[in-house]
Amino acid sequence: MALRLCCAWISILLLLPSLSDGGKLLVVPMVGSHWLSMQEVVEKLSERGHEVVVLVPEVSWQMETTQAYKVVKHPVRQTLEELDNAFQEYVAVHLTERPFPLNALAMYKASVRTYSTFFGQCKDLFRSQETLRFLNQSGFDAILTDPIFMCGTILAHHLSLPFAFFMRGFGCNLHFSAPQCPSPLSYIPRLFSFNSDHMTFFQRVENALISLLELDYCNGFYREALKLSSEVLQRDVSLTDLVNSAAVWLLRFDFVFEYVRPVMPNMVFVGGINCAKEKPLPKIVYLHNVMNLRWNRDKPEVESGRFLSAATNLLFPDAA
Repeated sequence: MALRLCCAWISILLLLPSLSDGGKLLVVPMVGSHWLSMQEVVEKLSERGHEVVVLVPEVSWQMETTQAYKVVKHPVRQTLEELDNAFQEYVAVHLTERPFPLNALAMYKASVRTYSTFFGQCKDLFRSQETLRFLNQSGFDAILTDPIFMCGTILAHHLSLPFAFFMRGFGCNLHFSAPQCPSPLSYIPRLFSFNSDHMTFFQRVENALISLLELDYCNGFYREALKLSSEVLQRDVSLTDLVNSAAVWLLRFDFVFEYVRPVMPNMVFVGGINCAKEKPLPKIVYLHNVMNLRWNRDKPEVESGRFLSAATNLLFPDAA
């Protein structure tokens, strides 16, 4: 009886707000639209009592911030014009029609150049001894990062901190292969194959060939990241080594637009997180427009229009 009473009191004490402390989180986002997807999550974490620090380059896109969290900027050598030019070249190549395989080669080369340009900001981060000293002395508990350019991932390994990914996915299927998710090639189409989960024999052969090439072109994208990570961590590092130790994968999609497949327990789908918030229905709904309708059997198309109009006014009163 005494043991039960003691356990009950301990449970009550643990639930008291004054005795529960939030964690200290370092956020390393990707600039641009990727940050717009992550920003709401960061604000919610701050509202729930966590101390959040967002690390951003001095030159960046669309990095609007609020007072809900602390922002730390690190110096970079690049100008905004250089970033704009790199991205415009990337977009122009994707919008130019070329025959296969010239289109694939052009997009690959443009992607490698774009990744290299943007990754220059990560190199500048590790050149800034003042920033690294601050990060080492801040006592962070974990890192939340978008790994599209791998900077946050390299930093997490450098600081020996657990890290969580918030991302859409890698073009080379690394978000499934690194956590060792089962990927039977006969039933799960690879990205850019445009196949369904019901494939012919030749489509399955194509699927297998794509899977063999995926890691090679991903290594091309992240050549600069792998080189820097080997220098920082002072050991040989592969792409899989960088990402397979992620504690949690927060994936910004779900199986509404993707084919169903087995995943690991630490992979969480948050596909609707950036959807527009729905407007609540009014508390008082007037039914008189529908109730007062009298059906005219001689003119069914006219009556159908009246009924649809009344139903529209009922469901969307503000649109009337």
